[in-house]
Amino acid sequence: MNLRRFILIGVPYLWLLALFLVPFLIVLKIALSDIALARPPYMPQLDLSAGWEGIRSFFAALDFENFAFLTTDDLYWKAYLSSLEIAVVSTVITLLVGYPMAYGMARAATEWRPTLLMLVILPFWTSFLIRVYAWMGILSGEGVLNQFLIWTGLISEPLTILNTNLAVYIGIVYTYLPFMILPIYAALEKMDDSLLEAAEDLGCSRTKAFWLVTIPLSKSGIIAGCFLVFIPAIGEFVIPSLLGGSGTLMIGKVLWEEFFSNRDWPVASAVAIILLLILIIPIILFQRNEQKQREAGG
Repeated sequence: MNLRRFILIGVPYLWLLALFLVPFLIVLKIALSDIALARPPYMPQLDLSAGWEGIRSFFAALDFENFAFLTTDDLYWKAYLSSLEIAVVSTVITLLVGYPMAYGMARAATEWRPTLLMLVILPFWTSFLIRVYAWMGILSGEGVLNQFLIWTGLISEPLTILNTNLAVYIGIVYTYLPFMILPIYAALEKMDDSLLEAAEDLGCSRTKAFWLVTIPLSKSGIIAGCFLVFIPAIGEFVIPSLLGGSGTLMIGKVLWEEFFSNRDWPVASAVAIILLLILIIPIILFQRNEQKQREAGG
């Protein structure tokens, strides 16, 4: 029995150790290294082959020069702030678009719900990269959207949408919309309709009952959906690179450029560590919310 319990507890921790802690320590080691014109392009300060003497000398000469460098260049903190802004705005837009869709799915006839759910999940059957490239064709000057607007007479000249922040918002909202819809739908589907009937019997209008009953009861789905959109959006690289162009500043693009263009792995690793520390806050909040929901359900 104890062996079975140890295996059940140990496997998830081994998974986290292999896929999170070990890569994190490797990145941290590179972040504390010096840049070098070599392969790999950094000089490790920690030499484990020297045993305890190498560890002792590492801590004796330990410095955070690469982290300090991030405070000397406006590019990095502006990229962090821009990423936070884009992630927050995208999350709000995704919530405004996704909640009505989830609400409509939860209120649809029972026989239609699996079909609607499949339509939400359907984009995942296609490659993420192909979908982003498709939006490049839709939003370009000669794309489907501009051609349609010109055909309807709403505009006389093509709009400049591609290579702007607007295109980035469209790409992020489209890509992560299912992550907002699914948890909200799961919360709304479990809601007891008799609560709405009781609220209306007590004098509430449908609108008031929606704000006083439906929204509070779906709060867990809203919180989960917002976290599931915000956390990956803040570090997004593909969407701002393909849809935003050079004018869009996000930390994911800066990270890629430091690694592959500048080949400054120590600074790039320091950027990644700071980004991870920023993401730890919403991750912890998300985990606490999930724990509260499990305790409430138990």
